[in-house]
Amino acid sequence: MADQPILVLLVEDNPGDVLLLQEFLLDVTSSEINLKAVECIEEALNCLEKESFDVILLDLSLPDSQGLETFVKIHRQVPAIPIIVITGLDDETLATTAVQQGAQDYLVKGQVSGDLLVRSMRYAIERQRAEVALRQSEERFRVALKNSPIFVFNQDRDLRYTWVYNPPMGWTVENILGKQDSDIILEEDAQRLTAIKRRVLASGIGTREEVSTTTEKETRYYDLTIEPLRNESQQVIGVTGASIDISERQTALRQRQVAEETIREQAALLDITTDAIFVRDLDNRILFWNKSAEYLYGWQAEEAVGKIVTELLYNESPPEIEAAIFTVVAQGKWQGELSKVSKAGKEILVESRWTLVCDETGKPKSILTVDTDITEKKQLQGQLFRAQRLESIGTLASGIAHDLNNILTPILAVAQLLPLKFPNVYEEDDRLLTILEDSAKRGADLVKQVLSFARGVEGKRMTLQPRHLIREVAKIIKETFPKSMELSIDVSQNLWTVYGDSTQLHQVLMNLCVNARDAMPDGGTLSISAENLFIDENYSRMNLEAKSGPYTVITVTDTGIGIPKEIIDRIFEPFFTTKELGKGTGLGLSTAIGIIKSHGGFVNVYSQVGSGTRFQVYLPAVQEMEIQTEEDLTPLNGSGELILVVDDETFIQDTIKTSLTIHNYKTLIASDGIEAIALYVEHQNEISAVLIDMMLPVLDGFTTIRTLQKINPQVKVIATSGLTPSSKLAALTNIHVKTFLSKPYTVKELLHSLHKVLSGNYFQ
Repeated sequence: MADQPILVLLVEDNPGDVLLLQEFLLDVTSSEINLKAVECIEEALNCLEKESFDVILLDLSLPDSQGLETFVKIHRQVPAIPIIVITGLDDETLATTAVQQGAQDYLVKGQVSGDLLVRSMRYAIERQRAEVALRQSEERFRVALKNSPIFVFNQDRDLRYTWVYNPPMGWTVENILGKQDSDIILEEDAQRLTAIKRRVLASGIGTREEVSTTTEKETRYYDLTIEPLRNESQQVIGVTGASIDISERQTALRQRQVAEETIREQAALLDITTDAIFVRDLDNRILFWNKSAEYLYGWQAEEAVGKIVTELLYNESPPEIEAAIFTVVAQGKWQGELSKVSKAGKEILVESRWTLVCDETGKPKSILTVDTDITEKKQLQGQLFRAQRLESIGTLASGIAHDLNNILTPILAVAQLLPLKFPNVYEEDDRLLTILEDSAKRGADLVKQVLSFARGVEGKRMTLQPRHLIREVAKIIKETFPKSMELSIDVSQNLWTVYGDSTQLHQVLMNLCVNARDAMPDGGTLSISAENLFIDENYSRMNLEAKSGPYTVITVTDTGIGIPKEIIDRIFEPFFTTKELGKGTGLGLSTAIGIIKSHGGFVNVYSQVGSGTRFQVYLPAVQEMEIQTEEDLTPLNGSGELILVVDDETFIQDTIKTSLTIHNYKTLIASDGIEAIALYVEHQNEISAVLIDMMLPVLDGFTTIRTLQKINPQVKVIATSGLTPSSKLAALTNIHVKTFLSKPYTVKELLHSLHKVLSGNYFQ
C-alpha cells in the first residue's frame, strides 16, 4: 500500500466532512492517497466513466439522490469497485441494508477514526488486487477447460460469483456473474450449497460433496469440489469451485433414496398425527402402532404389536366389529363410532375409519385403522342437548306459568275463605282445609322455583330467618327421602337473619340435601345445622371470597361415599356430574353456587372418599328485624271501598269478589282492558283502587294502566301476574305503579296490599 497511491473517490456534499476525512487520512498514514471529492451522484457517475478508482467513499444522502437508490446507481455502474457507505447515526439501518446488497462496509459519521478509515480502504485494495490476479489467471483456466464438461467458478466472501466458466446447460455467464446461489436456483438448493461454501470459508479447508439442483423441468446431480480462494497474503477472500454433472448415474440411486425418504417421512407423519393409527392383519393381529395410539390407549408399541385387537381394546368383542370387518373386506372401507377401553380401563369413544390394504396382486393383506378421540366432543354435544332441553323446559314453563298461577289463585283464596264461611267446621275438616291451603302454597312456590331456574326470573328478597327454610326442607325430607336415612337438625336458637330470596335459598338447600341422599344409596345420616359466625380480617385474607363481618353458616353433612380429590374442584362446573346418564344434569351445584354468590356468600366443601361430605354455605347476616311472613299478617277489613277487579279468569273474578265482600269491600268486575276503561270512566268518582292482571286479552294490563293514568293521574293501582320478569317490574316502576302481587296470592296478602295502597303507604 506504501508502494503505490490509493485512488479514492469521495462522494460527499458536505465540505466540512470532506476536510475531516482528508485530515484523518493524513494523520494516520504517510502513503500517497489521491482523494477526489465530488458533491452529487451525477458528477460521481461522470468521473467513473473517465477514471478508475481503488475504492469509493459514498454518502447516501446527496442533493440529487437519497437513500439506498444512491448506492444502487453507483454499484450498478461499477460492481467491481468496492464501496464504503458513509452514513449518519440515524441512518445506520439504511447503511446495513446497503451492505446486504453489495457494499463492502459502512462508516458512521461522528464515529469515524483515521485507523478505521484506512483499514476499510486497505481491505478494498486487497480485494481489488486479488481480482486482478484472478483475471490474469482466468485465461489460463479458460484454455485448460475449453473442452471440459467441468463447470468452474470463483465467488467472493459474500458468495457472489466473480468468475464462471463453462456454466451448466440452460445458464449463461451473464445470468450468473454478480449473483448469489439464491438468485439463480431454488431456495432449498441454494441453502445447501451456501452451507457447504460457508464451511470452507470459515475453516479454510476444501471439501468434495454430491449436490443436486432442481429446475422446473428436472433435477440434476453434481460432484462438487469447493476450495478456499486466497490472496497474496494467504487470506481467504472467497471460494473456488468445480462441479461435474453426474446425473445419469445418480438418477436411479436418487430415486431409490427419495422413495426411502418418502417412506421415512410418512412414518414420521404417522407418529406426529393426533389420530391413533394402527395396522392389523386379517387375523386381527397388530402389525403397526403409532405414537398417538400409544398416547390414546396407553399401550406402548412393543406391548401392542402382535396382540389381538379385540383382546387389547375391548372388554368383550362388540357385535358390530364382525359386521365392520365384513364390510371393509367386501367394500374396501368402513367408518363408524366405537367404544374402546384404554390400558388403564378408561372408556374412550372414537370415530374409527378402516381401509383395506392389498398387496401387488390385489389380494387383501391388512386393515389400516385411524381412530379419532371424540369422547369430549360427545360430552359437549350431550351438554348442548341438555341445555336445549332445559331451554325448552324454560319456554314451556313460561308458557304455562300464567295459567297455572291463575288456577292456584282461586284454590288458595277459597281454602282461606271456607273457614270464614263455615266457622264451625269439625276439627278434621279444618285440618283438611289447612292441607289444601298448604298444598296450594307449595304449588305456587314450585312454579316460582321452576321459573327462577329455567328463565332467570328474579324473586323477591327480604330479611328472613334461615331457621324457617331449614324447617321446611326438613319436612320435605321426612316425607320423601328413604326411611333408611336418618335426619339430624341442629339450629342455633339466636340464629342471625339474612337478606335474600327464600325460594332461591330453599332451592340451594334442597339441592344439597338431594345430593347427600344420592351419596347414601344404602342409608346413612344427613345432618343440617346452622350457626352464627363472625369472620375477621385474618380469615378473609385466607379466603378471597370472604369479607369480614357477621355470617350465618348453614352446614349440610352426609355420611355417604364422598367426593374423590381429583374432581372436587370441578363439582361446581356447569354440566359436570358423576351421576348416571338421565339421573343428573350437572346443573344443580352450578345453579346453587350462582345463587349463593348472588347473595354475597360463598361455599366451603370438605370430603373424604368413604367418609362423607360436608358443604358449608356462608350467607352475610343482617341486623334488621325479620320481615313478617304471610302467616304473621293480620287480615285488615275495608270500609266499604269500591275496588275495580280486572282479570280474564272467571274463577279468579268470583274468588276475589267473595274475598273482598267478606272483608267489607265492594267490587266491579271487568274481563279485559277495554271493559275496565269503560267501567272506570263511568264510576271514576266511586272507585278507590284498581286490581289489574298484566296479561289481558284485547288490551294488555300495561296499556290499560297507562290509559287509566291519563284519565286520572292519581289512580291507585295494584298490578298482578303469574309471570314476574325483571323487565316487567321495571316497566311498572317507570309508570309509578309501586304495588305488585305475584300470583297466586293469599287473601291476607291482597288485603294488606289494598290497605297500603288506600292509605298511601306504598312499598317498592
